[in-house]
Amino acid sequence: MVNVYLMGKKYEVPEGLTIMGAMEYAGYQLVRGCGCRNGFCGACSTIYRIKGERELHACLACQTTVENDMYIATLPFFPLEKQVYDINEIKPDAQVMMQLYPEIYSCIGCNACTKSCTQGLNVMQYIAYAQRGDFAACAEESFDCVMCGVCSSRCPAGISHPQVAELARRLNGKYLMPEAKHLTERVKEIEDGLMEKEIEAIMAKPISELKELYNHRDIEK
Repeated sequence: MVNVYLMGKKYEVPEGLTIMGAMEYAGYQLVRGCGCRNGFCGACSTIYRIKGERELHACLACQTTVENDMYIATLPFFPLEKQVYDINEIKPDAQVMMQLYPEIYSCIGCNACTKSCTQGLNVMQYIAYAQRGDFAACAEESFDCVMCGVCSSRCPAGISHPQVAELARRLNGKYLMPEAKHLTERVKEIEDGLMEKEIEAIMAKPISELKELYNHRDIEK
């Protein structure tokens, strides 16, 4: 057993549990800040410090194992600055970031965003790409972002890194990447009802078989 402090209160929990598992063991009923439980949704962003150490750590509660004398506080929602825009009306030019997210040009290069990223992404680098208008590079560098908001919570410049990255990925997908014509054709087939039997067959399969089909699917290069 190890001692952990959840939102300031001490609990004794079994060693080897994730932070999320420890919270449930301690009696918390997780109704928010708990999504996929597998590190993909970013809903369970958490900060913690080990007793006697100065460093503040950021993580996802579903992936991180508890340690003795771990002080834990969840951050299930961080109020990111999200600008409203119509992707069909904006263009992938150097001015779009200045108009929508001018705070990225206030970056002081402290790298706190990268150090805190729960996915290990080079956040400061993709912000630098966004500053230069290199949206393809920004989209690639930020591709695994789960939008947990931890990077923004540590940023002295108030940058909403995940929203900047999402804008870059949208611009890249709509204007810079080649059109996936086979996808357009398949969507039309679905809309025309040509895939109804296949869809019904998939929906009738048990979850275990669906997981196997997904895990062994052909991935386009």
